[in-house]
Amino acid sequence: MQRTLFDKDHEAYRETVREFLAREIEPNYERWESERLIDRSAWLAAGKSGIVGLGVPEEFGGSGVTDYRFRYVVAEEIARTATTSFGSGLSLQDDIAIPYIANLGTDEQKQRWLPGMAAGELIGAIAMTEPGAGSDLQGVKTTAVRDGDEWVINGQKTFITNGIHSDLVIVVARTDPNAGSKGFSLLVVERGTPGFSRGRKLHKVGLAGQDTAELVFEDVRVPANNLLGTEGRGFVHLMENLPLERISIAVNAIAAAKAAYRWTRDYVFERKAFGKPIGDLQNTRFALAEMLTEIEVTESHIDRCVLALNADELTAVDASKGKWWASELQKRVVDRCVQLHGGYGYMMEYPIGRAYVDSRIQTIYGGTTEIMKEIIGRDIAAG
Repeated sequence: MQRTLFDKDHEAYRETVREFLAREIEPNYERWESERLIDRSAWLAAGKSGIVGLGVPEEFGGSGVTDYRFRYVVAEEIARTATTSFGSGLSLQDDIAIPYIANLGTDEQKQRWLPGMAAGELIGAIAMTEPGAGSDLQGVKTTAVRDGDEWVINGQKTFITNGIHSDLVIVVARTDPNAGSKGFSLLVVERGTPGFSRGRKLHKVGLAGQDTAELVFEDVRVPANNLLGTEGRGFVHLMENLPLERISIAVNAIAAAKAAYRWTRDYVFERKAFGKPIGDLQNTRFALAEMLTEIEVTESHIDRCVLALNADELTAVDASKGKWWASELQKRVVDRCVQLHGGYGYMMEYPIGRAYVDSRIQTIYGGTTEIMKEIIGRDIAAG
């Protein structure tokens, strides 16, 4: 079945992304993975090449691209090259940090932060998860207390993507302890603010080069005008952005599954056993047939979700369906592809080995599979 999602402009952009990855990322990627940190030079190069900051309006130095299919192209090319640690940080910047500021920021905030983010000079992060609060955001204990023209923030966050490199951190804090879900607000903390420190650079199972960290806030004072959005509506703001965040994970998941399938399809017709390519064995062909069918069916759904996102019609429920299904599919496909590679599939020098360890987090962050099913289930129960 011919895929019709992309047009000639998207394919032209694909060539730009492909050339950028070949020039700036692939030659350095193994070193960054071993050092467990993508160099900031990669971000600056991405800014110069138009790979980051696509959604930043032109008046603030970005491309002003609202068509998410261009981000889809970036995801596919990153998956193809198995440079997922770089892609993970990029997704956080373009699909979470920038949209929050672009959609909720005042003109002054946009002018102050968006040009640097579009240029790759300012790296963003969002601090939601805490040691005792993950998917259940109602359990957030970080507080922000108003003191004159400042907010004073205290608390700890963990598992923060871009935590080491981040220059701007959007902090989810409780600003009214008695208001329940209406007691949360978003505050931007900038690098170098007294009392703001970074804990461990966390040593993860996969995504080695992507910097994930603990963050600590001890009497951190930020100006009142660092409040992002409306006081007390932080929970609402988070819910408004979740469809984009979750479909971003789904897009990365289906792109990764396709890449793993293609590497494996090529491998099994090159690798010989019992005097013939293992792709000629019926079990192998059945496995390829099953994976390809599941990938194409899932891709069709995710493509529709992306078009719905472009039309501002993607619901939180539909995004949740796409997120859990595509990420679970990615996990299954990558695992089967490792099996078909045999012992070589367990070697990190092969892209499938790297994809294996990088894929496991996909069903956890951005809301676990179980949380996605609960969201869908509640919608069903509501009739």
